[in-house]
Amino acid sequence: MATSGTSVFNLDLAELVEEAFERCGAELRTGYDLKTARRSLNLLFADWANRGINLWTVEQGSINLVQGTATYNLPDNTVDLLEHVIRTGAGNVSTQADLTITRISVSTYSSIPNKLTQARPIQVYINRQAPTPTITVWPTPDGSIPYQFIYWRLRRIQDAGDGSNTMDVPFRFIPCMVSGLAYYLALKLPGAMDRLGVLKDQYDIDWDFASTEDREKAAVRFVPRQQFIS
Repeated sequence: MATSGTSVFNLDLAELVEEAFERCGAELRTGYDLKTARRSLNLLFADWANRGINLWTVEQGSINLVQGTATYNLPDNTVDLLEHVIRTGAGNVSTQADLTITRISVSTYSSIPNKLTQARPIQVYINRQAPTPTITVWPTPDGSIPYQFIYWRLRRIQDAGDGSNTMDVPFRFIPCMVSGLAYYLALKLPGAMDRLGVLKDQYDIDWDFASTEDREKAAVRFVPRQQFIS
């Protein structure tokens, strides 16, 4: 017997909600059922942002630094920055170089005596304020050469939507997404309270499987800094 020859399975919003309701022993019947499920799904995605790094949401970006300007906006849907460097000589194969810039806390930044000092930035304070996160670099960029702040960020998972769209989630997270939504719905459906424990356990299992697989698989090597070696 021949196989299907396709690998495109996914669930649109309606199918996802129907599956979650069925796991709760209920049916999707009204427009309000869809509305409350969509709200729960968006809350679920917000929870995932707190649980760790969702690799499919990692994106690279850049900011052209301006002489004398220390603070710059990040995209509104930024959760956090993972890595960042200062790039000089951008676009030139002979001169482009990425230089280390260290992330510091607000306490460390506040203790810098002269925040107007101009030179190549070597430190960055990331303010994860809402709605627009910002970065503040120190020293403030000088005008000797152009500097770019290159970063790799975690962005928010896109909203659930309100039509026949699929979710901004890779296929390997579909079981976890369904079981998580079913658990969230069971918290609100009076007839599903007796299934709450089972649905919670299944969600925990599916999350463990998905999050364990969704990780960086490159080799890691730790080298101590020389100044700490006696």
